[in-house]
Amino acid sequence: MFYFMALPGNGSNWLPFFERWSQHSRLIMIDIIGHGQTDAPENPERYRMEQATRDLARLLDILAIDQADFLGYSMGGRLALSFAVSYPEKVRKLVLESASPGLKTEEERAARIESDWKLASFIEKQGIEKFVDYWEGIPLFQSQTELSIQQRDEIRRQRLANSVTGLSGSLIGMGTGAQPSCWNDLSSISNEVLMITGERDKKFCKIAIEMNEKVKNSKWTMVHSCGHAIHVEQAEKFGTIVSEFLNKSI
Repeated sequence: MFYFMALPGNGSNWLPFFERWSQHSRLIMIDIIGHGQTDAPENPERYRMEQATRDLARLLDILAIDQADFLGYSMGGRLALSFAVSYPEKVRKLVLESASPGLKTEEERAARIESDWKLASFIEKQGIEKFVDYWEGIPLFQSQTELSIQQRDEIRRQRLANSVTGLSGSLIGMGTGAQPSCWNDLSSISNEVLMITGERDKKFCKIAIEMNEKVKNSKWTMVHSCGHAIHVEQAEKFGTIVSEFLNKSI
């Protein structure tokens, strides 16, 4: 029995997979700082990626878990990858859904930091509902317009449940620009890694291809007819891919 640490913004994202994945793993679904039931501190420094990885290591120590499998989606994927780089001995297998190692250059990081600060300011001034309206319209989530009304309503409900402090703190402290880049660390990763991206998510497919070339023991799977959130748009396929990976070597 392996411990399976799932890192979304909100642990409820993985509930549809609980019955299947619990057949081979003990599931621990973690709300990232600033999301769900986890605290949303006022100080953006508390959201730093380095601090978030230390929090995860401490959590494993408290639970007396020496090693676990990790799955992370988007921001949670960046955190899972950063954790594997910092604490490789605590990771058995790593599943990265629509994730990146951060940005390669200081110029890219500076531009993204400025963008994330502007978006954080927008959230603080306009509130969660206005932010969700904006977020639902960005190209990254265009494919979700094809989901059922019930699915779209549930996704919106989850997004609206976030707090202004938590989201703005996450953008400033753990945004892609603020995160230390992991690109130079990829070749040192020895854990088994599975990268999953959606066919319509061209940006992250390109990132996954490049990551797959650098990580020694990795596999990349592209899921057809979906975008960024494979676990929502192609849930059955996603659940099968993850289970098969956890139950056998690459």
